[in-house]
Amino acid sequence: MKRSYLKYITALLLFGSNGIVASFISLNSYEIVLLRTLLGSLLLLILFLLGKNKFTFFKHKNDFLSLCFSGVAMGVSWILLYEAYGKIGVSISSLLYYCGPVLVMILSPLLFDERLTAIKLGGFSSVFIGVFLLNLNAMQYKADTLGIFCGLMSAVMYSLMVIFNKKAKKIKGLENATLQLIVSFITVAVFVAIKQGFIITISTNEIFAIFILGLINTGVGCYFYFSSIGNLPVQSVAILGYLEPLSAVLFSIVFLGETMSLIQIIGTVLIFGGAIIGEFKIMKFKK
Repeated sequence: MKRSYLKYITALLLFGSNGIVASFISLNSYEIVLLRTLLGSLLLLILFLLGKNKFTFFKHKNDFLSLCFSGVAMGVSWILLYEAYGKIGVSISSLLYYCGPVLVMILSPLLFDERLTAIKLGGFSSVFIGVFLLNLNAMQYKADTLGIFCGLMSAVMYSLMVIFNKKAKKIKGLENATLQLIVSFITVAVFVAIKQGFIITISTNEIFAIFILGLINTGVGCYFYFSSIGNLPVQSVAILGYLEPLSAVLFSIVFLGETMSLIQIIGTVLIFGGAIIGEFKIMKFKK
């Protein structure tokens, strides 16, 4: 359990830096996601084969189907998220994206028979209010209807990604992450083929950022993420997941020079505090 939490938190911090790395890439949103999923899936596939692992998904058809739905949802969510990055900024897009855990937590008692405790509800309420305050200021001064729509729809796709992945209980670890990312790549590749074809112009000064985004943030990040969430309660995944937009906000301030108002600072504190409150008992790891 302890290792799963550590891997999950590391993945969230890597994902939180996605917008920063993407700011050094001038490609459009779906081109970035295409290259990201391609490099990430290749890395995981190589690691899977080098480790002499064997695919078992064909033995669990229903679980594999759920994993495919999860991969499709992930590909679509990333396209929408990177589109939002370019329209309303990194920090605001990340926070809208993480309205997804709201849906996950609301549905978890119905889908996964997980009890919504008072502590978790209190922690989540704090997080939700924090997100509202952060977005309130953003929507007043940087309103972009299409950007906000993309951010919110990426949240819907995020919730479907988590829900379907949790249903693929018999496909775990590196196999889970590898298949998830391959399906996501295929989804994005089909979209790009229909949208514009595969002719992509990349400048030499963007190559390093693309490799960082694809291999480290996506490949390593997805392995840590999908090999851990299957071992964690859905509500824990939802609450701790807010560390990603929190880190995205902090990274955008430090590396992109974005500023925060007093309301946004209060919202950030509420997010961080809510995550700690919601996980207070769970973080007492059992051996």
